[in-house]
Amino acid sequence: METATFDAIVIGAGMAGATVAAHLAPDRRVVLVEAEEAAGYHSTGRSAAMYILNYGPPDARVLAGLSRSFFDSPPPGFTDHPLLRRRAAVFLARPGEAAEIERLLQEVPGVRAIGMAELKAMVPALKPDYAAAAAIEEDDFDIDVAALHQGFLRRFAACGGVLALRSRAGRIERRGGLWEVGTASGAVFRAPVLVDAAGAWSDEVARMAGVRPLELSPCRRTAVIVDPAPFEPENWPLICDVGDTWYARPEARTRLMVSPADETPVPPQDVQPEELDIAVAIERMQEALAIPVRRVERSWAGLRTFTPDHSLAFGWDGEAEGFFWCVGQGGWGIQTSPAAGRLVADMIAGRDPGPAGRVLTAIDPRRFKAAKAGGAGGPGG
Repeated sequence: METATFDAIVIGAGMAGATVAAHLAPDRRVVLVEAEEAAGYHSTGRSAAMYILNYGPPDARVLAGLSRSFFDSPPPGFTDHPLLRRRAAVFLARPGEAAEIERLLQEVPGVRAIGMAELKAMVPALKPDYAAAAAIEEDDFDIDVAALHQGFLRRFAACGGVLALRSRAGRIERRGGLWEVGTASGAVFRAPVLVDAAGAWSDEVARMAGVRPLELSPCRRTAVIVDPAPFEPENWPLICDVGDTWYARPEARTRLMVSPADETPVPPQDVQPEELDIAVAIERMQEALAIPVRRVERSWAGLRTFTPDHSLAFGWDGEAEGFFWCVGQGGWGIQTSPAAGRLVADMIAGRDPGPAGRVLTAIDPRRFKAAKAGGAGGPGG
């Protein structure tokens, strides 16, 4: 049995773990432990993310804003093509929902009203009687998730980081001031710091380590690919129902990806789409768009994992020495990842996190443990 000692063990090689590991590796010897045969197999590999600054809780918006410069100008050698492609987001309100558009216009920076004629020119498939009002956010972008993820993994490897695939943790315990992770591959990794970035499996990792879980909620999100012919959607915006019951966006230039915006709690698993969710996605899209769907070309589901209050949870556990949480990225983990990875590395190193420091109180995972200890009236209760 091989035993290797590191400065930090990061569990989970999806976007969260990869970015943390890449930011830790220049100063520390780091092993990135992944249960699957490929990094990012679950949530990251199934994400069709966009950069939408005004998306998610306030802490996620701060980190998304701080990530923008990285997306615009990644380090030399990080990727051989742009990470972002501009794509506006349009929000549609049905009759009786116009007040929601007014709320967006008043509360969300960078959003403006859009008239029906302008909207129809942008989305020719829009049915004339569907929307009573609409708004548009123009400074949004598609994210090349695969290029972003691979770029961070390359940076990690270039700094001497070790990626241990097919290494599902079977035993995690604290011995002599070090965390010891025994894996299914037979390897044993030891380090003073253990970073739990296992996404939907993060509470399971914590329980294995004897750490109280945060009560995270993995939720299924479904997507389908359809042929929108005779329409050509390449330059269409992301189209959202203001009530967040469905959305659609171009995919691979000639196809349309549609989702029912489902958020169904499920146990952590290799999640698969449900036939009902596929049917709901198509039905809701067809209420708005005159697109005949003859067949579903592809469907899949991914997991979005939330904390009890839907804010991020980055920080030391407070009860288990050397145990660091990096969880709760929900639906905004990709667009916050550059700043989030740097923030976590700064926190572990005890460095000044700079502008990201203003979210530290909001994302402290100890808020959930304090709430349990103090009852419903405690912090975070």
